[in-house]
Amino acid sequence: MIIGVLVILLLAALGMPLFAVIAAVALLGFHQAGYDLIAVAVEYYRLGDKPGLIAIPMFTLAGYLLGESGTPKRLVRLSMALLGWLPGGLAIVAIVACAFFTAFTGASGMTIVAIGAFLYPALTKASYSQSYSLGLVTSSGSLGLLFAPSLPLILFGFVAGQLNTTPAVTVQDLFLAGLLPGALMILMLSMHAMWIGRHLPKAAAAFDASEVWAAVKDAKWELPLPFIVLGGIYSGQFAASEAAAITTLYVLIVTVLIKREIKFGQLPELMAEAMRLVGAILIILGAATALSNWMVDQEVPNKLFEFSRTYVHSAGMFLLLLNAVLLLVGMFMDIFSAIVILTPLLVPVAVAYGIHPVHFGIVMLANLQIGYFMPPAGMDLFIAAYRFKTGILTLTKACAPFFLIVGLAVLIITWWPWLSLVFIT
Repeated sequence: MIIGVLVILLLAALGMPLFAVIAAVALLGFHQAGYDLIAVAVEYYRLGDKPGLIAIPMFTLAGYLLGESGTPKRLVRLSMALLGWLPGGLAIVAIVACAFFTAFTGASGMTIVAIGAFLYPALTKASYSQSYSLGLVTSSGSLGLLFAPSLPLILFGFVAGQLNTTPAVTVQDLFLAGLLPGALMILMLSMHAMWIGRHLPKAAAAFDASEVWAAVKDAKWELPLPFIVLGGIYSGQFAASEAAAITTLYVLIVTVLIKREIKFGQLPELMAEAMRLVGAILIILGAATALSNWMVDQEVPNKLFEFSRTYVHSAGMFLLLLNAVLLLVGMFMDIFSAIVILTPLLVPVAVAYGIHPVHFGIVMLANLQIGYFMPPAGMDLFIAAYRFKTGILTLTKACAPFFLIVGLAVLIITWWPWLSLVFIT
């Protein structure tokens, strides 16, 4: 067993893919326990029997279609009409537009490329410092991950839902639970933006109702999207997977047939690119599910709880330590891998401490969200560095104030469960 673990660690250090590392650990564990190794392959087969999973490829495709259309510019125009007259209005526009766009695409890197690409020059032209502008567009890319229908919310809901906790975790509950925590982050960053921009020229001289109406008409096809997703689900008209299918069909019709911003010839390439992301998620999910089954069989979560209870005597202390651990994980691991690996391990421990699993999920995602713009492996740092031709160290310094603001918001979310649970309990 020890030799096997050492070999796997060596292969991981040499660059073996994460899903292969997870699968190798699962195979080793099942072999050591005397089980047939076909148990790992069976988990991939079972993924095809999970109807809730269809929401992931559907929402991913919808996000890619939106990203390639004129949606980013229309969202920025609408946000500018509504918020541009405020002190720091242009920065607030960037925050709100990035959050909304990331929620639907589920990919913060796409937000930096699609929206940050033209907001960054606009911010510097409006006399915002280069450091503030870089930090804002880099850190805002991950803001929408707590809003429906972001992929991390759906993935956590799927993985945690298989654990049969009491109370149960559903994607619908997570969609509601993320509203206030996500809004808190936007509010705190907006207040900071107003302070930064208090002496700068306003993006708009005054509130212009005619421009607002023009922007609303321009974005009339995007505005129904939140109502299709949330309204359809909570009115009982359709499930999350059905909402995903309807949303994708709606976006496909709008972008290809009505707006005609995406040509039929582009669809195969866009679909292939979207499904590559989905495929990567599902490969990791299958391997991680097998690993979690082995851990449950070996009572690893129960043993972890018994061990932690020796040193951690309260739910509050557990959550405080959890924040530190998740921040560290987010610095080195992408959010999808972290969700599928850590959720089966930590959710039972959190429930044993009396923590609501939905609140735990929001705390977990809020922490991992920060990891997107944290060194040394924050994905958004590398995407922004490539897009804006800037060094990682420069971006890290630029993101430091945003890390402190979002980190403070995470602490508030952690210690005030009401924000996550008010709509579901």
